[in-house]
Amino acid sequence: MSHVVLARKYRPRSFDQMVGQEHVVQALSNALSSGRLHHAYLFTGTRGIGKTTVSRILAKSLNCIGPDGGGSVTAQPCGQCQACTEIDADRYIDYIELDAASNRSIDEIRDLIERAAYKPSVGRYKVFMIDEAHQLTKDAFNALLKTLEEPPDYLKFVLATTDPEKMLPTVLSRCLQFNLRPMAPEVIQAHLARVLQAETVACDASALRLLARAARGSMRDALSLTDQAIAYGAGTITEGGVRAMLGVVDRQHAARLVGALGRRDGAEVLAVVDELRANGLSAFGTLEEMALLLQQMAVEQAVPGALDQQDAQVQQAVELAHALPADETQLLYSIVIHGRAELALLSDEYAALIMVLLRMLAFPPAVPEAPPGSRSAALKVTPTRARATAAAHPARLDASAARATPATAPPPEVPPWVTDELPDDAAIAAMGGTSGAGTSAVDAEPSLATPHPAVQRTGLNADTPMVTTPCGDRWECLIRPLAQDGSIGALVRELAWQAQPLGREDGDQVTTWRLRVERESLRSPSVRDKLEAALREAYPDERPVRLLLEPGVAEDSLALRDEAARQAAQREAERIIESDPHVRAVLQQFRTAHLVSGSIKPTQEPGIPTS
Repeated sequence: MSHVVLARKYRPRSFDQMVGQEHVVQALSNALSSGRLHHAYLFTGTRGIGKTTVSRILAKSLNCIGPDGGGSVTAQPCGQCQACTEIDADRYIDYIELDAASNRSIDEIRDLIERAAYKPSVGRYKVFMIDEAHQLTKDAFNALLKTLEEPPDYLKFVLATTDPEKMLPTVLSRCLQFNLRPMAPEVIQAHLARVLQAETVACDASALRLLARAARGSMRDALSLTDQAIAYGAGTITEGGVRAMLGVVDRQHAARLVGALGRRDGAEVLAVVDELRANGLSAFGTLEEMALLLQQMAVEQAVPGALDQQDAQVQQAVELAHALPADETQLLYSIVIHGRAELALLSDEYAALIMVLLRMLAFPPAVPEAPPGSRSAALKVTPTRARATAAAHPARLDASAARATPATAPPPEVPPWVTDELPDDAAIAAMGGTSGAGTSAVDAEPSLATPHPAVQRTGLNADTPMVTTPCGDRWECLIRPLAQDGSIGALVRELAWQAQPLGREDGDQVTTWRLRVERESLRSPSVRDKLEAALREAYPDERPVRLLLEPGVAEDSLALRDEAARQAAQREAERIIESDPHVRAVLQQFRTAHLVSGSIKPTQEPGIPTS
């Protein structure tokens, strides 16, 4: 007896045997059981997911007569009667399959329509199945429309396509459409395990996991790859054999690359690429494995513990997830995904791979320029977080604002009061937090793209007059240097900028500042604690700072001072333009000309960095 490939041998012969398409099976089963039958069905989806199989099971359900010959339309065909066995064997006279990829002209459709005029020879229904229906010509579609819309009672149409967008809307509107979905790797892996158990073929879970991933949602492809793996391994399926057969890159190489990129170790990156070239491993497969690893890292970062702990490769993803910031993980994933399309643009795919990896290294840490050994030189800011910490107010300080620099620099490790992002009140409410009480939503992982507090226009009005105070001057000398060198960021910096200092008390052990803060979210204990920690680190030779926050509208804050300076600069710019002799001459020459105040801007706004 000749060998039957797994894809044909284990092809489902009833709805109960269908895998991964429960939504389609349930709808068709209920329709068959209740007798609510449509005259035309359209099955869409990628290759190898069961479109033709569903069509054949539907034809058996419509024509099954049961083992005793007295059956009727059923959702559970017997598999024993003439209709069931002949449809499975592809020789049932009343079930006709037409491959539109090779029979796409109007002549084939006219022949099909002529055959539709005759009643079924042996069955209850005549079923016409047109595979790859989107390849029919426009004339063929038009010839089919009338029969498709009003077929005889004994005729059912089944259309299958991998590209429903190419189908005529008039055809789509006449069919009951079902979209068969690509199957999850876990579903494919479980089915392959059952098949191999029935075939008594030894295998390990990691090898099946590779086969399931390589199938890309197609069960037929998975079974074909399994046949190939059995032949490659001489009757045994191992992870090493499957990797060699598929050309899949080992997880170790991907992990080394991601780790090297996180450390920005260019030499290690090039060394790994050289190993890939020496071993003949695919550059495309490398990016595929890196993308999967980064996806697992992102899941672990967002939902710790959500990964399948039975997967031996998960531990590497967990370790790297804790070693790389979440925003960098997302950046690397995006570069890897888009970089796959570039490999074919260069004859040397490894050179193209190097360029993709070097693109990841093109986002260096943003370190403020400072003399070696200073505290500013020791700060390391991750690339995508640099936007949140690079902008800082230029100092408007006299000699009394200078502060001592620690003799030794702390580690390059970024403290949380520098890197925390700045969610607004709406974002905090959306996260389900209650601002200002204990551990709140302020502590949650925030979003990027939050504007720098230095450029948020805190307006002056009659309700909040800006009145400078000596206490405010002392607070400004204390805080502005921290913002200038990027020592505080986001919510912590916003608290320092929006607060009005009401008083300072110097005790024996601690210095206490009383601050008035209007926004409830900024009065969160967690934000207050981070600002206190930043002040302790910035001024190690002074007494530790304790902050007491109270609600109220600030009348003297750094934000109000900056806004006042901006308004003064705006008024001065307008005065200069209005008094310019050339401008006055133009206004006198053209009586209808006038100055638009909003179009006049200072060459450099106070409080806003120029670079």
